[in-house]
Amino acid sequence: MSSRDLILDRVRRALADGRRDDTPPAADEAGRDVSYEQAVPRTYLREHGERDVTETVDLLAENLADYRAIVHRTDTTGLPGVIAELLAAHGSSSVLVPPALPEEWLTATEVAQVADRAESTPRELDEVDSVVTACALAIAETGTIVLDGSPDQGRRRITLVPDHHICVVRVPDQVVPSVPLALERLDPTRPLTWISGPSATSDIELDRVEGVHGPRTLEVVLVSGGGDE
Repeated sequence: MSSRDLILDRVRRALADGRRDDTPPAADEAGRDVSYEQAVPRTYLREHGERDVTETVDLLAENLADYRAIVHRTDTTGLPGVIAELLAAHGSSSVLVPPALPEEWLTATEVAQVADRAESTPRELDEVDSVVTACALAIAETGTIVLDGSPDQGRRRITLVPDHHICVVRVPDQVVPSVPLALERLDPTRPLTWISGPSATSDIELDRVEGVHGPRTLEVVLVSGGGDE
């Protein structure tokens, strides 16, 4: 096989849906390329230490707070009241709502609800005070929330423009210990957004500025007792 054929074959394999690695192409007795069937060896550590469910959730809360997210804990019964209190404390007069957000989550608040619409302009989104979403999962070791654009999370931009994001995490069902374990549960074809704390940056003097390219305030509500309902 020439160098040209080798390069073109690697391009074809990179664009294929099958598993692939960087080993040279392999062929079966009929001359068909079967190298895509070779699984990539993954020998790295999948999780750091051993923790039970409670310890994993506690680690998530600790790392979320370390990234300056504000963490709250409640159960499914208390969730509507917590969301109402957070919206009131922020002084919100409007809240952006994904299309499939459970209706009962907002039953305790009278804040005006704004639908997630494709035609909404950035200026219109910027005028909304808060957004409430669910999540795909949360990673304990890194304090990271992952959104995948599902109907209860809405379009990616609705969590990037409003200044205040309230994100609900169902525990323990949506909590995983590590990034490798998270990747096994996530769909790579979805528009994944990984959030570790509120949006922030620092200048050369390390002066921290929040809300530069996303919400200035991230509040995470850990909800127990609800499963995936």
